[in-house]
Amino acid sequence: MVDWSLAQQVARLAAGSGDEGPPQADVAALCTEMEGHVAAYTRLAPVTPVPAAELVGRGEWASLNLDSLAQLLDPVADRLDRRLEFAGPLAGALKAGAAATLAAEAGLVIGYVAQRVLGQYEVSLLGGDAPPRLLFVAPNLRKAVRELNVDPESFHRWICAHELTHVFQFQSVDWLRDHLGGMVRRYLSTVEVRIERGAAGGLPSLPDPARLVEAFRDGGLAALVQTKEQRALLSRMQAAMAVVEGYSEHVMDAIAVEAIPGHEALRTAMDARRRSRSAPERLIERLLGLDMKMRQYEQGKIFCDAVAAEAGMEALNRAWASPEALPTEDELERPLEWLARLGPAPAAAA
Repeated sequence: MVDWSLAQQVARLAAGSGDEGPPQADVAALCTEMEGHVAAYTRLAPVTPVPAAELVGRGEWASLNLDSLAQLLDPVADRLDRRLEFAGPLAGALKAGAAATLAAEAGLVIGYVAQRVLGQYEVSLLGGDAPPRLLFVAPNLRKAVRELNVDPESFHRWICAHELTHVFQFQSVDWLRDHLGGMVRRYLSTVEVRIERGAAGGLPSLPDPARLVEAFRDGGLAALVQTKEQRALLSRMQAAMAVVEGYSEHVMDAIAVEAIPGHEALRTAMDARRRSRSAPERLIERLLGLDMKMRQYEQGKIFCDAVAAEAGMEALNRAWASPEALPTEDELERPLEWLARLGPAPAAAA
């Protein structure tokens, strides 16, 4: 139902081309260099080869991520399509309008994110035959280096460490992708798009302003349509992703002490970049729920830093023992309780 060709056009227009120019660093060589540091610190061992690093433009990144988004949204859009079959004479017009609206919204979201993302370990959570890819968005890296006024090679090495840590997580922990993908599937299976007859006779009614404000304060407009089941699933997904992101943030800082000159300045500059959104940008991110991603970085890193400081990397890696070993949202704020729940580490084999 979604017009994905229209979404691609909107995304490329919204993303723009960004900063033009030659690469400022050889990300393939830097990833090869940083791979050993990540392996030594995390003690994780990928069971499949680490994908080669690729420099891409905003348009290519947007196109790839729209393909992934289509896997997520098409089942929801199909349910909306079936619902609109009962709209009578207006069914055709409503379907066309909904298809264009969903395409425009998807394109705008992906296009907006394409302006800011620096790197991405791309792996399909819903399966499929596409191999994982290790992507770095060249114009955004150039823009970040210029705006942050940091050394290009050190900055690229630092970003490589972050994305390589994701590679090690997903290619070492055999259940992680299926676990996250399963939660996404269950969440999407509960999503229904409801069309309620409003004052205009066929358009959705506006939500109660009080609920709108409350949902906005709690982290996004998605909360307006969440059921109790959806909120529980979202809580588990957020906690899992906070650990995934926070673990990478912890690793990139830990290995930087020896491997990356001037890493303290990089962390200060990156944190300032994440906080320095303009008021319109913060509003957009709040509406889209993208600020949730920033909280995942922050909350997850605090948790991982605390666990590693208290009990070392071996204890932190126990998060990857099983889905049940992952911390809950409450435990993210109380890492010592998570350690207590897991109990003493199993004795090493003789």
